[in-house]
Amino acid sequence: MAAFAAVMTGSSAAAIATVQLVGESAEAILSDVFCCSGQGPPACETGRILLGHIIDGADVIDQVTVGCEGPHAFAIHCHGNPLIVERIMKLLEGRGVELLDAESLLAKMVSEEQPDDSIAVEAKLVMTRVKTLEGARIIGAQMAGGLSQTVRRWSRESDSMSLAEIADQARQILRDSRTARRIVEGCKVALVGPPNTGKSTLLNALAGCEKAIVTDIEGTTRDWVCAEILIPPLAATVIDTAGLGADAVAAGDDGIEQAAQARSVEILHRADLVLLVLDLSRPTARIDERLLEALTGKRTLTVLNKSDLPARLDLATLPAGLGEPIRISAKQAIGIDDLIHALHWTLGVADFDPRTPVAFTTRQHAFLKRLAFAETRLDVPAILAEILRGPIQT
Repeated sequence: MAAFAAVMTGSSAAAIATVQLVGESAEAILSDVFCCSGQGPPACETGRILLGHIIDGADVIDQVTVGCEGPHAFAIHCHGNPLIVERIMKLLEGRGVELLDAESLLAKMVSEEQPDDSIAVEAKLVMTRVKTLEGARIIGAQMAGGLSQTVRRWSRESDSMSLAEIADQARQILRDSRTARRIVEGCKVALVGPPNTGKSTLLNALAGCEKAIVTDIEGTTRDWVCAEILIPPLAATVIDTAGLGADAVAAGDDGIEQAAQARSVEILHRADLVLLVLDLSRPTARIDERLLEALTGKRTLTVLNKSDLPARLDLATLPAGLGEPIRISAKQAIGIDDLIHALHWTLGVADFDPRTPVAFTTRQHAFLKRLAFAETRLDVPAILAEILRGPIQT
């Protein structure tokens, strides 16, 4: 096959970037653009790490290390300046290398293999999409241990384990997988509540920058705005919605306001967690019945904002079932750490062990569900074989 290359790390500036180079002509191309430190041409035996420079004729582009991962696979680790990465990629392209994105390159690599462990290969594919370092640790743990190890153990011990025991363990993995997904893929947090309770100010406090227009005029947010924030182990998309409350409904006679209200309810339904933001400085919460109905069954934290002002809200008037409220002042950044701590616990990620076996592809989920509800032991060996060595989901 021809040679292919892809940048396996993010597009932003970083300390280190990785360029993967694969293909039958990869070693010849590498020898043309890589000058190994010391004497003589590089010895590209599998497993070696080489130190040297990427060169373009007489010009030195960067000092790099090259990992020899296989007969036709090399990982070039260079400095993470995007200009350096771009120049290396253009240099390879000029040598006839086809440039791909990371996921396409991995898919091409695995399509030409007959993997002994489909879970490990899928982990490599998913690794390009993880949102946090903790997410990378979870996916990395599934290769040699985690889900892969568990499936192999089931295969070895299937004769001595009861069907109920395997099914119970499969169901536990599916439950743990829902928590792991939030760490690996990121989660959505919706800020909802009556108008002018400080939702936009809270969004800005969480994001650390101005993402929403903050004013004292009720109903400023007519549609939604969002911010991507990192609160390890989570990467969260925090969405500030249009105010939902009795005043908003009374004022919402125009089509734009009504559309914003409907959009807020839609965002609420799709969120992993809802922060119900109320104004502690007002005597009543003015929570709309539509909002209370939409919160039924949702993970919800009640946030009493504006704690820097005199407290006037009678907590006894709050509807039942909202849980213990958290007091903050988004404007003064008071109580934000407590809110984040509560957010972690509510989403189940505060003490999640990255070594926990989890499913991280639709394919794996489907087979684990079949195990969880298998009616006969005769189905188990075939299901386990498919999880471990079935066609790769890319």
